[in-house]
Amino acid sequence: MSSMEASNATIENFKRMFEQGKRFDGRGLFDLRQITAETKVSNSAEGSARIRLGKTEVLAGVKLAPGTPYPDSLDKGNLIVSGDLLPLASPRFESGPPGFEAIELPRLLDRAIRESHVIDLSKLVIKPNEKVWTVYIDVYPINDDGNLLDAALMACLVALKTAQIPALNENNLVDYDKPATGKMPLSADIMPLSFSFFKLGNTLVMDPTREEEESMEVRITFGVSKWNGQYMINSCQKSGAAPLNRAEIEKIVALLPKKYEELIERLKKFF
Repeated sequence: MSSMEASNATIENFKRMFEQGKRFDGRGLFDLRQITAETKVSNSAEGSARIRLGKTEVLAGVKLAPGTPYPDSLDKGNLIVSGDLLPLASPRFESGPPGFEAIELPRLLDRAIRESHVIDLSKLVIKPNEKVWTVYIDVYPINDDGNLLDAALMACLVALKTAQIPALNENNLVDYDKPATGKMPLSADIMPLSFSFFKLGNTLVMDPTREEEESMEVRITFGVSKWNGQYMINSCQKSGAAPLNRAEIEKIVALLPKKYEELIERLKKFF
């Protein structure tokens, strides 16, 4: 994301429009695009979802497999998040070794999910100190038309909410011929989401299209959840050299509860 990716004329057009509170698609500066979701889009995953945020489209799949616990958490299951940014999703993505964006995406998703404690990893122990469930969350962007990170976390959440724990045989190996043993051990109340705010000139914007995003000077993303009626910021990541002043941060933080409730209400019908 860099204003260098857009022409100076395009940047100035966006800047003038944003200063007037306008956008080409008619949305307000903090309005989200239309959200649709499908579940059970993969027959081989324990849980899966396809999220469309405007024209941005992301698939997320959840797989579970028995594994060895990490040495520093012998009484908990494991969580591994991965993501591939393929050229079919955007001309900005290239084949070959992962670039910064391909490394950043799964790390931010992992942090937002892990630090929210939406998954009760202590309930994923198969044999104490020896064998636990490893939860693999794989993310595959199909089309990047802006705000990919927030759309990807929505897909992860819906996939987790629909995931089932597979059965094991007497040797603690997955037996897919038997019915699943139950749903993932998730908190009913904790639902991690992320909210990215972009800045161009002196104006903040949410959920940009790709063309808008390429004109932006800075992005800041907050991972947010709610627990016992309190809104929790679980993660924060800023990219771009332009600064954000105190008033802008306070404005963003004040908006988070409202946008969180709005997004949860729109997603609930999908799980």
